[in-house]
Amino acid sequence: MNAVESIFDSAPTAADRLTHASTWESGGKLWASNERQTLTCCRVVDETHDVKSFEFRTGDGLPVRFEPGQFMTVSANVEGQPVERCYTISSPPTRPYLLSITVKRVPGGVMSNWLHDNMKPGCQLQGYGPSGTFTPTCAPAAKSIYLSAGSGVTPLMSMTRAGIDLGLDRDIAFVHSARTPADIVFRAELQRLAKLSPRLRLFFVCESIGDEADWAGAMGRLSLALLSEWIPDYADREVFTCGPAGYMSAVRALLREGGHDPARYHQESFDITAGATPEPAPSKGDVAQQTYTVKLSRSAKTFTMSPSETVLAAAKKAGVPVASSCTQGVCGTCKTKVLEGTVDMHHNGGIRDREVQKGFHLLCCSRPTSDLVLEL
Repeated sequence: MNAVESIFDSAPTAADRLTHASTWESGGKLWASNERQTLTCCRVVDETHDVKSFEFRTGDGLPVRFEPGQFMTVSANVEGQPVERCYTISSPPTRPYLLSITVKRVPGGVMSNWLHDNMKPGCQLQGYGPSGTFTPTCAPAAKSIYLSAGSGVTPLMSMTRAGIDLGLDRDIAFVHSARTPADIVFRAELQRLAKLSPRLRLFFVCESIGDEADWAGAMGRLSLALLSEWIPDYADREVFTCGPAGYMSAVRALLREGGHDPARYHQESFDITAGATPEPAPSKGDVAQQTYTVKLSRSAKTFTMSPSETVLAAAKKAGVPVASSCTQGVCGTCKTKVLEGTVDMHHNGGIRDREVQKGFHLLCCSRPTSDLVLEL
């Protein structure tokens, strides 16, 4: 077998291009999680009365590669204070020159209100590289169910857009819950995409009709009876869920009641209190008068730290700017390559095994067990 044959033999087939990681690992620039990018707003789209999509290009104008369903961290100065938030990338990686986030205005939400009130074409903010494991590559499947509520539709929209941009007609049952028909985010676009992809079936359920008197869709909340009527083979499908914590909890219980295999259930959530496991505290003997030296390969800075501290906490104490958000090993924003040395890491799903194998660790939940050299 020659070299060319080997390349094509290892490439994903047409049917699994969306769910094969190699599709998203080639072409474009790898935007590392610890790398700050200046994002310039190109366009603002009103999706509903309280949801807007903000489209950005990167400062260097280069394409960005990521997996559909991943999120990025954005940072802005709000009333003199730096504020960081994680938002799913709603645009697909098949359109790598433009990144969009779709944001619901939340009462009292510092960043969401600032974006809605201030972000206009030409405005800039800072972004940190795409992260997250809620993508089709985490669980390749021939048949899927996408379950979303409110702005939780965004990662599933990125997956849907990407699949259709790849020319695929995937078997997807897309079920979205909203307060009223007017609150269905991406409603018109989803209906258009369903015409392009006959095996993409849409189901909407609204709590009330709102101002749409002629609404003929389902009313109330998603139930097992409704799911069984719409998707009789739901137990045979991979499930991807995103929405408010209460919604996801109810959906998970509903599926469990219906006999769906929990191993085939995947959800996206930035609720860091859910499922988080406490980091083990070092014993007194481990920390007594011991310090480690941490060197940064890019900036040539050096600082010392105790093994009782997380690397992230020590870095910030030393004045080293490191992108971070959840600080609980969930979001993956502080993912950094450890070039030399070892750490003890206890994360909560914010990093993949293949990334760890390449030397990456989450600094927020890693404690040193030797001197370190970091790719910072």
